[in-house]
Amino acid sequence: MRTGIIGAGKVGCSLGKYFRLNDLEVTGYYDVNENLAKEAADFTATAFIKDLDTIVKESDTLFLTVPDDLITIVWNQIKDMSLEGKFICHCSGALSSGDAFPGIDKCGAFGYSVHPLFAVSDKYNSYKELSHAYFVIEGDERHREDVAGIFRNLGNEVCYIAAEDKVKYHCAAAVCSNHVVALIQESLNLMQECGFDEEGALKALAPIMLGNMQHIVENGTVNSLTGPVERADVKTVEKHLNCLNKSQQMLYCLLSEILISIGEKKNPERDYGKLKDILDNKQYCNIDEQQIRRGINEEHSNNFSGNER
Repeated sequence: MRTGIIGAGKVGCSLGKYFRLNDLEVTGYYDVNENLAKEAADFTATAFIKDLDTIVKESDTLFLTVPDDLITIVWNQIKDMSLEGKFICHCSGALSSGDAFPGIDKCGAFGYSVHPLFAVSDKYNSYKELSHAYFVIEGDERHREDVAGIFRNLGNEVCYIAAEDKVKYHCAAAVCSNHVVALIQESLNLMQECGFDEEGALKALAPIMLGNMQHIVENGTVNSLTGPVERADVKTVEKHLNCLNKSQQMLYCLLSEILISIGEKKNPERDYGKLKDILDNKQYCNIDEQQIRRGINEEHSNNFSGNER
C-alpha cells in the first residue's frame, strides 16, 4: 500500500517518519508551502511532490494532515480526481469522515478519520513515541479493518468510534490533556504566592503529579484518590476555600464535587454530607460569570506580568 501525505506539519512529519521506520511505503509529501514539503521529504527519506494530481495518482491511501479547517478545502480540490478504491484519511480528533469528506461515497473512495490519541508536539521527535499511541478510527466499515490493520501491524492498539461520538471523544481527550495544563498552572500560581519561583514550583510538584498519574493509569481513579476531600476532612477543605480568591473557590468547588462522587465509590460507608454542605455554601460557590472572569483575568495578569516566554 502506497501512502501519500498532504500537509507537512507536525502530524504529517511524525506519521510519515513512523511509517518509514517500519518499512511502510510512503509516496511522498505535498504541501502548498513547498519548503515544508521538501523538509518533510528529506526528514523521512521520501519524495517531494509538486502537485496534488501526482500525489493522488501515485498513492493508494492519502492522509490529509492539514489543520481541521482546511481538510474539507483540500478534499474539494481532489474529489473530482480519479479516487476509485482509494482510502482518504484525516487525523482530526473532532471531525468525522463524513464531516470532512462530503460526497465521498459518490467518488468510489472510502473515508476515514484516524486520530492518534497522543499529543504530537514536536515535528521531528514525536514519531519516537507514536508506537505507544492508541489510534481511534471512524469511517466506512467496508475497509475499516484494512485501515486499522496498518496500525495493528505496527504494534499499536486500535479502537473504533461512531461518527456521532467524535466531538465528545475529542472533548474527553482535551480535558485529559489540555485542561490538566490549566489545573497545573493554578497550582503553580498558588505555589508562587507562597514564595516559589515557577521553575522551583514545577520541580517540587513533579513527583506528586507524575506519581499520581502513574497510580491512575495502573489502578484507576477510585483506587488512586487521596486527600482531604476523599477523607471528608471538612476543616481542611474550609481552610483551602478561605485562602482562595472567588474564581479559585468556584474551580475548587466544582472539582471537589467530582472528587466526592469518586470518594463515595471508594468509601461507601463514609458520610460526605457535611462536606457537600460546605461546597453548597453560597459564600464559596455561588459566583456570577462576570466575577469569575474578573478574578481569572486579575490572577493571570498578576502571575504572568513580565514573565511571558
